[in-house]
Amino acid sequence: MRFRSARPDAPPPPQRSTRGRMAIAALAGAACVFAFAPFGWWPLQILGLAVLFYQVLRSATPKSAALVGWAFGFGWTAAGTHWLYVSLHNFGGMAAPLAAAAVALLAFGMGAYVALAMGGAAWLRRRWALPLPAANLLLLPAMWALFEWIRGWLFTGFPWLSAGYAHNHGPLAGYAAIVGVYGLGWLAAVCAGALLLLAHRTRWRAAGLVAGIMAAGLGLGQLHWTHAEGKPISVRLLQGNIPQDEKFNGAHVMTTLRQYQEAIMAAPADLIATPETAVVLLPQQLPPDYLPTLAQFTQKTGSSLVLGIPLADSPSVYHNSVIGIAPRAGAAVYRYDKHHLVPFGEFIPLGFRWFVDLMSIPLGDQTRGAAVQPALAVKDQRVLPNICYEDLFGEEIAEQLNHPAAGQLPATLLLNVSNLAWFGATIAIPQHLQISQMRTLETGRPMLRATNTGATAVIDGRGVVRAELAPDTRGTLAATVQGMAGSTPYILWGNKLFLALAALALGGAWLAARRNAASRAKNPAQAG
Repeated sequence: MRFRSARPDAPPPPQRSTRGRMAIAALAGAACVFAFAPFGWWPLQILGLAVLFYQVLRSATPKSAALVGWAFGFGWTAAGTHWLYVSLHNFGGMAAPLAAAAVALLAFGMGAYVALAMGGAAWLRRRWALPLPAANLLLLPAMWALFEWIRGWLFTGFPWLSAGYAHNHGPLAGYAAIVGVYGLGWLAAVCAGALLLLAHRTRWRAAGLVAGIMAAGLGLGQLHWTHAEGKPISVRLLQGNIPQDEKFNGAHVMTTLRQYQEAIMAAPADLIATPETAVVLLPQQLPPDYLPTLAQFTQKTGSSLVLGIPLADSPSVYHNSVIGIAPRAGAAVYRYDKHHLVPFGEFIPLGFRWFVDLMSIPLGDQTRGAAVQPALAVKDQRVLPNICYEDLFGEEIAEQLNHPAAGQLPATLLLNVSNLAWFGATIAIPQHLQISQMRTLETGRPMLRATNTGATAVIDGRGVVRAELAPDTRGTLAATVQGMAGSTPYILWGNKLFLALAALALGGAWLAARRNAASRAKNPAQAG
């Protein structure tokens, strides 16, 4: 994008330094936190990417572009996940300076993904002599989205605050069932690149592209990919509101056990669900009559119970799990073990024992469960649990729906059990709710959420929160929920369609570069 002086003999305008561009990019990245829940100002996310792309395009070298990208990623992550300080310092016992440094180190690492994306894009643009429209609409959006996808799985992945989450209630939400959250992030980036072309000779085509993308998203949002199956079930979702500093404190454990037992047995429902590790003791550590009393209640009332509890297969092998107690005497106890564990919180990466030893986090070295596990049958419905952080990985949930456990039909309901008390009264809670909403948009399945401090909620298959308890309160959310069957394109293909589109965009950029080179060779005045 070139800006020319009004007088041919005027000196060129001063170029902003790389540090200046980095400062602007960092502020733009940090401002994007307002695009996500609880604020929901989704256009800011597109504007933030437009600022990033502009600063990258104006950077003198690929190295400068990479530094600009790193600053944007640092600001994005530091502002959006500052609540990690609460878990590390307030509840993990880490010294304040070290906790702040750990959050900054995470932001530093996440910035590296954007640095590689933007530095790579700048290098390719220079190598290919790519015209501006192709750079804005093909190259930059594809590189941004591909590295977001890489961030979602490399080193077990950290896809929190992926760009697409900002659009769960915007015009782009209709695409979620087709291309998933990373596809939404790519489309948002295409819109950002098009905004920069409003000052270019292709302005009308760019404006038409943005309008077309938004209009098509609204139209796709009217489609129903799934259909109701079976009769609705009644659910009761428990929110214990147990303070994190009491949850694993031996002086309070028995009180917590009684509170959950009373809440479970307060009323029947087809499905009763507790939060993650509502019971913090292993079954063999519980009072002998605790689980049998709950089983008697389920049999007497016809209720199915999902209970968050750690399980041990040996003294050194234990899991973050839920068990399902059926209303039929003699029925086998259902079990689901968390598969996608949180680094440093639930498993210790190789070479980082020293870092974990700086904190006091119980159950911090767990064993992962199988990638595909059975759903729990509740009357006409099949309920597939996921535990806390697991619902960030939409492709893993889609895979379980596309290829369910042997002999089973796909689940009709999703259930997330979480304990976000680790993060206090911060924006982590509404951010996690927004993540669950995206999973419902991708799969067309309702999501039930049973959490310790929030957000305990019922989300329908179109991403709408139908009922929710106030955070940081003790209570029970009662609702009736209809299960859904059928497959969205995202269930069938996962991220494959998004990756194919990103690859096509990069191929299109290369072709545009070749055509531009041929045009320049024939008529240099028409190039660019």
